[in-house]
Amino acid sequence: MIGRIRGILVEKSPGQALVECSGLGYEIDIPYTTFFHLPELEQEVLLHTHFAVREDAQSLYGFASRLDRDLFRLLIKVNGVGPKLAVGILSGLDAAQFIRCVEAKDANALVKLPGVGKKTAERLLIEMADRIGQLEGQFVPSSTDSAVSAGPADGTVARGAAPSEEAEAALIALGYKPQEAAKAISKVAEDGMSSEALIRLALKNMIPA
Repeated sequence: MIGRIRGILVEKSPGQALVECSGLGYEIDIPYTTFFHLPELEQEVLLHTHFAVREDAQSLYGFASRLDRDLFRLLIKVNGVGPKLAVGILSGLDAAQFIRCVEAKDANALVKLPGVGKKTAERLLIEMADRIGQLEGQFVPSSTDSAVSAGPADGTVARGAAPSEEAEAALIALGYKPQEAAKAISKVAEDGMSSEALIRLALKNMIPA
């Protein structure tokens, strides 16, 4: 099991990071909440990881904090929740926000996440209510105490594309419909905003904390 990686951040985009460690480059799938904490390229980064092996694929998932990683491991144990959906959930809500939703039994916040319908939200609330106790005592990091250095991010998704186009593409990749993504970005877009800022604000408006 690969539980943690410390290395140099070579590439980054919403959803994935490439980290070089001892001459090896690890492609790591990450939620957006982790992407926002990534440092600039060529700087050192530390990610808490989960290595998943299936018959048709081997995937490495990375998270800004151990709490996010441990919550991911609990989420994929819920019936009907696979790694992709778990990453989607943690892209809209970090661990602390998700735990608050479960404690408040707030199904409405969960159904706003892509891929989470009413039945899945209810199942998450029921099954996770008994499991989040396993996370008690863990430190919930702030932006300055996160396991990942919170440096400036360039938010690059595709070279040459406008920030609004990059942000829309990122939301669509997360699972939102093109119309939803375009509407969310148009509501928050202002001149000079980076794609990272657009994604962050759009998600905040679509999924209130």
